Amino acid sequence: VLDELNWDPTVSAAHIGVIARDGVITLSGQVEKYADKLAAENAVRRVKGVQAIAEEIDVRLPFNVRHGDEEIALAAAGRLKWDVSVPADRVKVKVEKGWVTLTGEVDWHFQHDAAASDIRGLWGVVGVSNQITIKPKADAINIKERITEALHRSWFNPMKVNVSVQGGNVTLSGNVHGWSERDQAGSTAWAAPGVTSVSNNIHVG
Repeated sequence: VLDELNWDPTVSAAHIGVIARDGVITLSGQVEKYADKLAAENAVRRVKGVQAIAEEIDVRLPFNVRHGDEEIALAAAGRLKWDVSVPADRVKVKVEKGWVTLTGEVDWHFQHDAAASDIRGLWGVVGVSNQITIKPKADAINIKERITEALHRSWFNPMKVNVSVQGGNVTLSGNVHGWSERDQAGSTAWAAPGVTSVSNNIHVG
């Protein structure tokens, strides 16, 4: 894990501590940007054998960076306005002590993710709570069959990943070899029309 953190140029590893025990990695320390915190977590997830991550990294801005909540809110609103992936006037921003909360309703999960991604790289942001919901689709049918077929197209063994659906709520379970496979299964499920939530309970290991 330490080698991977030092290898990745997007990670500022100098002030990050690592404890490893039975496949569970605990990250501690501090970084200057929220994006650095996410980059560290993503680097750890790439390491073979990692089964879980306990995230305890703090975001502490440099002394020469001072952005109030109003400035962050204005910057966030502007960034969302310029992103063609985010539907206009559908996402609201609230900032409290550098922590950004996003609310609203969009049509697809990729729009939900795009909004949060826009905010994570802003100076002054110490955390993001993405509470944007997905608008239900009245004509959504055969969600389980569509997801299962899509997983099979993505080389997933149907016997390894289980899909259960209740309304627009999808639950994934089973076992895969790595975090990238787990994430891909989740993204595949979110792409199905009518899905409003995905609980990714797939085990890595």
